[in-house]
Amino acid sequence: MDFNKDTAKKTAELLLQVKAIKLSPQDPFTWASGWKSPIYCDNRITLSYPSVRNFLKEKIAKLVEEKHGKPDAIAGVATGAIAIGVLVAQELGVPFVYVRPEPKKHGRKNQIEGYLESGQNVVVIEDLISTGKSSLEAVKALKEENATVKGMVAIFSYGFDVATKNFTEYNVELTTLSNYDFLLEQALDSQYISRDELRTLEDWRMAPSEWKQNEEQKP
Repeated sequence: MDFNKDTAKKTAELLLQVKAIKLSPQDPFTWASGWKSPIYCDNRITLSYPSVRNFLKEKIAKLVEEKHGKPDAIAGVATGAIAIGVLVAQELGVPFVYVRPEPKKHGRKNQIEGYLESGQNVVVIEDLISTGKSSLEAVKALKEENATVKGMVAIFSYGFDVATKNFTEYNVELTTLSNYDFLLEQALDSQYISRDELRTLEDWRMAPSEWKQNEEQKP
């Protein structure tokens, strides 16, 4: 995946600055999956900072056009990417829809909210990519409604091998503003983390599901 290094490092800097990303190698977080992790990411926090959300909006919109041309519509993945998706759609001047994790149980039982014509070119917006599973479920729902999914653009990715594999299998091009490697580089440059903490963070990314066991084995 090609990156604009300046944009990637600036994105990482801003995410750390507003605490959308927190790094805590000494006191790990517990994810919903049960994984122990030295990083926690909640990009919805960026929405509370106008200058940060404007930066993300403009950079994502530019990336969408560079990679895929101007789409017929933008689709945000619920719930984390609804707001940033709306901002990107507004920047590009195109319609917006969002995709629920599953169809509603009542009313029209929609999974895709908003108006989307059959055959329209759509770019999907995400806030965060971990394994990619939920993001690709949204792609599947769009394709079932006869949308032409041109690709996906996200704010940040952990860069897990399983995500790369999943996107390859689904034949979906993923582009992100920044990723874990740029985050660590920026965190080290700004002295947010030490060299020892860097090694811990690198070890986690190599085997995140096993990192809990490794931590418990440490003296």
